[in-house]
Amino acid sequence: MFLPILLLILSIGVVTPESPLQNMFDNLSFLFLYGNRSSRVSDTVSFRNNYDFIVIGAGSGGSVMANRLSENGNWTVLLLEAGNEENLVVNVPLTAGLTTATRFSWGYRSDPMENACLGLENGVCYWPKGRGLGGTSLINFLLYGRGHKRDYDEWEQAGNYGWGYKDVVKYFQKAEKIKGQKSNSEGYVNIEQSSYETPMLRCFIEAGEALGYQEINPNEKIQLGFYKALATMVNGERCSASRAYLRPVAHRSNLHISMKSWVTKILIDPDSKAAYGVEFIKGKQRYQIKATKEVILSAGAIASPQLLMLSGIGPREHLKSLSIPTLMDLKVGYNLQDHTTLSGLVFTVNKPVTIREQDMRRPENFLNYMINRKGPFTVPGGAEGIAFVKTNNSDLPLDYPDMELVLGTGAVNNDESGSLRHTFGMTKEFYSKTYGSVRGVHAFGIAPVLMRPRSRGRLYLKTKNPFNWPHMEGNFFDHPKDMSTMIEGIKLAVQIGESKSFAPFGAKLLSTPFFGCENERFRSDEYWRCCVRKIGASIQHQSGTCKMGPVSDSDSVVNPELQVHGIGNLRVVDASIMPFLPAAHTNGVVYMIGEKAADMVKKYWANSIENS
Repeated sequence: MFLPILLLILSIGVVTPESPLQNMFDNLSFLFLYGNRSSRVSDTVSFRNNYDFIVIGAGSGGSVMANRLSENGNWTVLLLEAGNEENLVVNVPLTAGLTTATRFSWGYRSDPMENACLGLENGVCYWPKGRGLGGTSLINFLLYGRGHKRDYDEWEQAGNYGWGYKDVVKYFQKAEKIKGQKSNSEGYVNIEQSSYETPMLRCFIEAGEALGYQEINPNEKIQLGFYKALATMVNGERCSASRAYLRPVAHRSNLHISMKSWVTKILIDPDSKAAYGVEFIKGKQRYQIKATKEVILSAGAIASPQLLMLSGIGPREHLKSLSIPTLMDLKVGYNLQDHTTLSGLVFTVNKPVTIREQDMRRPENFLNYMINRKGPFTVPGGAEGIAFVKTNNSDLPLDYPDMELVLGTGAVNNDESGSLRHTFGMTKEFYSKTYGSVRGVHAFGIAPVLMRPRSRGRLYLKTKNPFNWPHMEGNFFDHPKDMSTMIEGIKLAVQIGESKSFAPFGAKLLSTPFFGCENERFRSDEYWRCCVRKIGASIQHQSGTCKMGPVSDSDSVVNPELQVHGIGNLRVVDASIMPFLPAAHTNGVVYMIGEKAADMVKKYWANSIENS
């Protein structure tokens, strides 16, 4: 049964939300992945009148909080998630791009920007955030990293006590279960490298060495160098936040997990300024459930600020314009940051050494994955190698990268299903005119990613309707330093792709210019600037919209304990609290935030009992 289903996934193209095939996956996937129905998470349909803690959102932060708080058998915990449980679609690492076209993605689209996404579908960026148990860990490209020591030391230096590297590293370790490392064997999040390598990986690392970089351990405190990608996988399958933190404890009687539950408001007493519950809709019925201790908001960098503003916490003038009574005037929705990239750099080769989508239909590849969970299907989103590098443009400390380079073991020119095109938001016209001449040709890609953007965006409400998306202004590349650094990063990616290390395979950058930039001199700075403005986009690391900072920081929304300023019994635990983006893929960072937050909550209530 598994083989025909997997064949279907890869042969039909993009899976559309609510399609019959999607429903079939929902009904049958447990047969292939989890052995029996009892291993799945039960959906709570009968609620208590109140719980000690209510957690909003079952993404990486919320899943950690629900697990760790329910460790205390005397506490009751309700976890509310708008989506459903994961299934077969999300499980195969290589086909991660398919997941963004399913009901597991909110399918967000940003507002138009001046310097990015102009040539993508409808002239806007596609921001696919996860919807379901596991959140965005269901649909991301699985890449794992802790970031650089300086990231967290800077958080601490900005007034966030307890968030320096020396304080947070133990929470990374607490979350991790790294394959082959005994020192990291007790955590919930399984992390491993793909069992498969193409010759491109060694070429990539050797090219880095020729430039003076070392092959590094991806969890060292100084992240500057090249390495084989680490991924949130267990035995060749995706290890989502749900699989890691919820499935093992779903049987706890004090933990209720409710799916298809759309939270519309946090209930806050206007006099005491304390959160006392939540309002949500499930099955066309409206519920109001009380929290006797805390409400934990873990809905992500888009939905968390949206829900705060709908509940009366946000910029006073903005809320007033929508006739929302302001309970606390805070800079909610500001400080939006993201890691941006130029997708679509294609390097053709003259030997069959890369992964093409058509090759994945070969029986030997299917059987190897089906029987052994090995082979090219275990490459996370097709990303084989990672490099943290410095450009000539860098004004950051000597040991800190300003760019990441991601080696793709295949390239977008062989995206027959359309999944990558959908993920990137490329139009059919752009794709056909840029890559049409090299369809079926073996190729690899290198994606440059801007690590420390200076540009800041903002998120704010369109209406008071909780079912409407908010305005999402990314403002990518609005700061001139971001554009100049990205251009230098692109040139470095091209230098590596055409280096002596790749020469035995005849690697060369595709000479067809990007559609829409034909009038610029190929490879010039003006050409690359045009490419960035046309299809420069996000790698879905939206962060910072509920900034953490001391009360003296007028831009902050939560304090270093993650408590919302001026509001009792309400914390935010997700990527929105990051004051600055770390030089890392953010999923692992959110696991750390969740682990640390859970300890802070436990300590807070232990002290409350002692002092009562």
